Amino acid sequence: MIRVTKTSASQLGNTDFSKLEFGKYISDHMFIAHYRNGQWENGEIIPFQNIPLSPAALALHYGQSVFEGMKAFRMYNGSVNIFRIPKHIERMNRSLERMCMQPVPAALFEEAVKTLVQTDMDWVPPAGEGSLYLRPFVFASESRYGVKVSDEFTFIIFTGPVGPYYPKPLRVKVETLYSRAARGGTGAAKCAGNYGASFYPTRMAQLEGFDAVIWTDGQQHEYIEESGTMNVMFVDNGTLITPELTDSILPGITRDSILQLARKMQIGVREYRISLQELKQKLAEGAITEAFGTGTAAVVAPIKSIHIGGEEFTLPDAREDALMFRLKNALNDLRTEGSSDSFGWNTVLS
Repeated sequence: MIRVTKTSASQLGNTDFSKLEFGKYISDHMFIAHYRNGQWENGEIIPFQNIPLSPAALALHYGQSVFEGMKAFRMYNGSVNIFRIPKHIERMNRSLERMCMQPVPAALFEEAVKTLVQTDMDWVPPAGEGSLYLRPFVFASESRYGVKVSDEFTFIIFTGPVGPYYPKPLRVKVETLYSRAARGGTGAAKCAGNYGASFYPTRMAQLEGFDAVIWTDGQQHEYIEESGTMNVMFVDNGTLITPELTDSILPGITRDSILQLARKMQIGVREYRISLQELKQKLAEGAITEAFGTGTAAVVAPIKSIHIGGEEFTLPDAREDALMFRLKNALNDLRTEGSSDSFGWNTVLS
């Protein structure tokens, strides 16, 4: 059982649910547990607060830090659904292992998530008007400044109500100078360093007027990998295509959900190495009619134009019956209505 200490000063009344900026609001409580002396504690739910941290904490110096992004949704019947808990546990523990960090027991992770969401149930926006974002993360908290693998870790989960991550279709640039990740590196792990390393080239692209970048492989910059905070997908003559997963691409859970839904809806799907030259040719010929990113934060983010080597390709205006919107609506219906959850992805709290 996880002990719960509730706040005496809720911030719920100071939250404008009609204007939910992504990342602005944080719910009242958080979960915290420590790994010490070879074992994880049960942890507890406490009011959201700052934590004491030694300046010598190893995460601050050597980057042992891993996080997840999850969501809970208000269903139309009033219940709250947490989406794909086991898949997030699986990815987090795979990332932790890659970073030489202590995996979190699945039972502890699930119980912590469910108890925290239950505690802050009132923070989940109304059905169809946003979601409750969940941020589990683990970092090396041992106080040592020699280069070493930490023997102590802290596991925290906090949440916050959010609206859309990208409010409008994106103008993106294919990046062929800088790399997000290299083969054999940590690209498939959801570790903090991957994001910090991506900031500079992304900022440079934004200064040129782009919203985000599409990364290419780190060896020859010949193959499409992913886009900013998302996996990337295209519609090629009615077929959904996306780069196949490698150890330099994050295995997105929204990506996996969209692909499974597409196959269930009998939409053609291809996962393969998409070369930059092939993408450019298909865009020039008009074979690619839709492009979009997928991710927990973004869900489905339409791409309006793609800049490749000085040439810009503009996609047709997306109609309501566009494939990306059909898939997005199917995913949203599954999470807020639950009737079509033949995959067993929903964990529903009453």
